[in-house]
Amino acid sequence: MEWIIIAAIVLFFAWRLMPAKGIRTVDADGLKEMLGDKDKQFIDVRTPAEYKGRHIKEFKNIPLNTLQAKQASLDKSKEAVVICQSGMRSAQAARLLKKAGFDRVTNVRGGMGAWNG
Repeated sequence: MEWIIIAAIVLFFAWRLMPAKGIRTVDADGLKEMLGDKDKQFIDVRTPAEYKGRHIKEFKNIPLNTLQAKQASLDKSKEAVVICQSGMRSAQAARLLKKAGFDRVTNVRGGMGAWNG
């Protein structure tokens, strides 16, 4: 019986870590190639304190807890590239944007923790 519970927990976390359908993922090296692209909007969903401590200049800070209210200020015709500290909050943000009708959404895998630029 214990192994069923363990398997269920493992499957749950594996499911949570998988990108949602239609959401691309990119690593830090792939992100470097995207920066400067005017057809993309870069969104950092960390807290203002995290953003102030260290950020990538192309990214606009829209904390995850305010993203739904502020999504109208974003351009649905541009690709949304989302980052956080580790990739977990940005995965949530990417799913939220996808459900809101954004066609092109990319999550930065590993987030700022993987960034060395």
